[in-house]
Amino acid sequence: MPAERLQKIISAAGIASRRKAEALITGGLVSVNGQVVTELGSKADLENDHIRVNGKLLHGAERPIYLLMNKPKGYVTTLHDPEGRPTVIDLLRGLGARVYPIGRLDYASEGLLLLTNDGELADRMMKAASHVPKTYLVKVAGQPTGDALNRLRAGIFIPTDKGRRVKTAPAKIKPIREADNPWYEVTLIEGRNRQIRHMFEEIGHHVEKIKRVRYGPLELDVHPGKFRRLTPEEVTQLKDSAQTLSNRKAPKKPASSPSKI
Repeated sequence: MPAERLQKIISAAGIASRRKAEALITGGLVSVNGQVVTELGSKADLENDHIRVNGKLLHGAERPIYLLMNKPKGYVTTLHDPEGRPTVIDLLRGLGARVYPIGRLDYASEGLLLLTNDGELADRMMKAASHVPKTYLVKVAGQPTGDALNRLRAGIFIPTDKGRRVKTAPAKIKPIREADNPWYEVTLIEGRNRQIRHMFEEIGHHVEKIKRVRYGPLELDVHPGKFRRLTPEEVTQLKDSAQTLSNRKAPKKPASSPSKI
């Protein structure tokens, strides 16, 4: 077997996404034949080299698994939580394979979450996340005015975790249930941390519930806390979507100048 980049080998083994695998390498948690490797781009041959991640020996690529879960409120979308809160991995007892989430839903949110051990697809989907349409059902406290909703549709400045303020991309917002505390269908093409909550807070309304019902070509169709495997057709759709979005995001190369003879 020809040598491959370590991060590709680790992600194919279902340990982590390509991006997380790079962090494991630079963090000194990967060794090849007893030697710690921290340089990205280092290569190895899984058939002939002993590769360990955090002390555990790799045994080759796992069969690809693709899951669609209905994440309940009160679970975090990480493999481990330092605060001891339940994680979505706790809902996968008996699966018999290691998977990890593509993207995130915060602790208080619920709905469609994708999980896989396909590191290459996870990496492509996360890189293309700023172009993947994601649709949510959102319940807010009070009744926003039409002008306030138009501000959200056009893009609004919200705070980030680093203390800066950034402008959101245009969003689609459609009323779906009128009430003292109404519901809206909100579609975003980006996924900033707690973005929907920050958006509505900027116009003076607290978000009471968030449920993601669509992610790219996929729709939520399982009960809370349950999951199912994607069909081969859905996997193909997801891969095609990731490839299309990645190509759209990539900068165009300048045309080469004609050769002079």
